[in-house]
Amino acid sequence: MLTQTGLISLAEVTDLNQLKLELSEVPAIDVGDYIEDLPEERRAIAFRLLNKGKATEVFEYLEPDVREALIGSLNDGQVHQLIEEMSPDDRAELFDELPAGVVRRLIQGLSLAERHATAMILGYPEGTAGRVMTTEYVRLQEGLTVLQALEKIRRLDRDKETIYYAYVTDNNRKLRSVVSLRQLLFSLPDAQIQDIASDRLIRVRTDTPQEEAAQVMMRYDLIAVPVVDSEDRLVGIVTIDDMVDVLEEEATEDIQKIAGVTGGDESSLSPPLQKLRNRLPWLLGIMGLYIGASSSISPFQSTIAKVPVLAVVMPLFSNTGGTVGIQALTVTIRSLGVGEVTPEDTWEILKRELQAGLGTAFSLGGTMVLLSLIWTKPEERWVALVAGVVMSINSLVAVTLGTLLPIGLKRLNLDPALVSGPLVTTMLDTIGFILFLTMITVSLNILGAPV
Repeated sequence: MLTQTGLISLAEVTDLNQLKLELSEVPAIDVGDYIEDLPEERRAIAFRLLNKGKATEVFEYLEPDVREALIGSLNDGQVHQLIEEMSPDDRAELFDELPAGVVRRLIQGLSLAERHATAMILGYPEGTAGRVMTTEYVRLQEGLTVLQALEKIRRLDRDKETIYYAYVTDNNRKLRSVVSLRQLLFSLPDAQIQDIASDRLIRVRTDTPQEEAAQVMMRYDLIAVPVVDSEDRLVGIVTIDDMVDVLEEEATEDIQKIAGVTGGDESSLSPPLQKLRNRLPWLLGIMGLYIGASSSISPFQSTIAKVPVLAVVMPLFSNTGGTVGIQALTVTIRSLGVGEVTPEDTWEILKRELQAGLGTAFSLGGTMVLLSLIWTKPEERWVALVAGVVMSINSLVAVTLGTLLPIGLKRLNLDPALVSGPLVTTMLDTIGFILFLTMITVSLNILGAPV
C-alpha cells in the first residue's frame, strides 16, 4: 500500500521519465489514488505515462467523475483502446455512470465481440447477477482430455479474468460440470475431463439479485460462481472481487437508509449539494411525522401544566425508546441482508427479541423510576411509578416494531432498510407520549385532581 508520504514524494517528481518509472512499480489501486489527488490539469499527463495494461487497470479503480474527465482529455484513439481493454463487467459499470451520448460514441468504437459482450450485460436489470457478471471465463467442451484442456487454457484463456475454475459445457453451451485448476494440474494427462469434473454445481441465474449471489458465494466459499440463463446455458461468471464491491454497496446503502440518507452513495467527501439532496427529503419528512407526535401531546397541555415535571421526564422516552428500536431494527436488517434469517423465522426472531427485551424493559423501567424520583416533588412521587411502567412497555413495543417492520417489508419483496431509524423513533415517541400522558391524566383523576 502506498503511504501518504509516498504519495507526497510522487507528487514532487518533476522528471516525467522518473515519474513513469516510479508509477510502473506502484500497485494500480495506489496509482489511482495518486492520480485522483493531482490537480485536474495534471491527471491526464500522469495517466498517459502508464503503459497500456497498467492504464486499463488503474482506470477501473478511478472514481466516476475522474474517469469521465479523463475520457474528455484523451484523444479518441487512446479512449477506444482503453475501453476495449477493460473487462466487460467493468466496462458495463463505467457505461452506467457516463452520459448516454458518451456511451453511444464509446460503444461504436468497440470491436464486434466486445460490443456484443457489453450489450448483453447492459441488457440485464440493475442489481442482478447478470449485470455484474463477466463474460471472460474458461469454458471447456465435453470429451477433452486433461492435456487438451490445459493446452486450450494456455493458448486461448491467458487473458480471462480468472482461470481457477473451468466450466464444462455441451455443444449448446449448457452447463454440465466444473473442474478446478488444481484438479487439472494433479490429474493424469490422458484422463477425461468428465471423469474428474464435478457435476454438483453451485450456480445462479441472470435474474438472481446480486446480494443473493454474494450470499451464495460466501456460504460455499467460492471465488467465482457461474451464471446461467433460463435454459441453463452458461453466459458468464460472477467473481469474488465484484461481490465484495456488491456487499460493500449493500451495507453502505442499508446503513445510510437506516440513518435517513436516501442517496445510498454518499461519502464524507461527497459534494455539499449531493449531501443536501440525500438528507433534506428525509429531514422534511421526519418533521412532518413529528408534527403528528407533537399533535399527540397537544390535548394534554393542561396535564403538563398541572404536573410540570413531565416536561423533564418525557425526553427520556424519546431518546431511550428510539435507541432500543434502532438496535432491534439494525440487527434484524443485517440478519435479513446477509441471509442469516428469512421471513419464515419471524416468530422465532420475535420471541428471542422479546426475551431480551424483557430484561431491557425491567432495567430501563427501574432506572426511569429512580431518575424520576430525583426530579419529582414528594407529593408527586407516583409520577415516577407511572414513568417506569411506561418506559418498560415502550421498550417492549420498540423491539417489536424494530423486528416486525423490516420483516414485513421483506415479505412484500421490498428493501427492509426502507424502515429508517428516524421513522421508528418518531413512531415510538408518539406511542410513548400518548401512553404516558394518558396514564398521568387518569391517575390525576383517580387522585381527585381533575385536569
